[in-house]
Amino acid sequence: MIRIVALWIILWATMPVSLTWATHPGVKMEGGLEFLPLCPQMRTTPNAPDEVLRLTNPLPPSPENIFAGQTLFHFDAQPGPCRVCHGISGNGLGILFRELTPSPRNFTCNQTMTGLPDGQLFWVIKNGSPETAMPAYKNLDDEQIWQVIHYIRHFSNEED
Repeated sequence: MIRIVALWIILWATMPVSLTWATHPGVKMEGGLEFLPLCPQMRTTPNAPDEVLRLTNPLPPSPENIFAGQTLFHFDAQPGPCRVCHGISGNGLGILFRELTPSPRNFTCNQTMTGLPDGQLFWVIKNGSPETAMPAYKNLDDEQIWQVIHYIRHFSNEED
């Protein structure tokens, strides 16, 4: 019995920090290091054409539209779910964040999200973003893109 308890203590003590209770909300742990989401994020993404930049989301932020956006963000969007890069909580710390330069957009940052018009988000999702890893989601119809925008805006509490 003593050997079992000693083994359990050794295993627990040598467990990577990311698997212990030492993690903090909004912080990604890797190899014992904490990664904080960047906020604000400076970007040089070209602006959408004026007629698109002026667009506002035509869909109401209903629970149904936000849920549809959530489903696309986490599972169904192609060429891949948004969460892989932007993270489960939208903070830009997805499983690929260390591989990407610049880092993925942090949707939890009010300073960053406040200055992004709906039309700009629509344009970037539809067409991708040059010189970043953001692909074009041309297979999503306009309604699906607007649903994703409602969902990503919820991370920064702009739509409550």
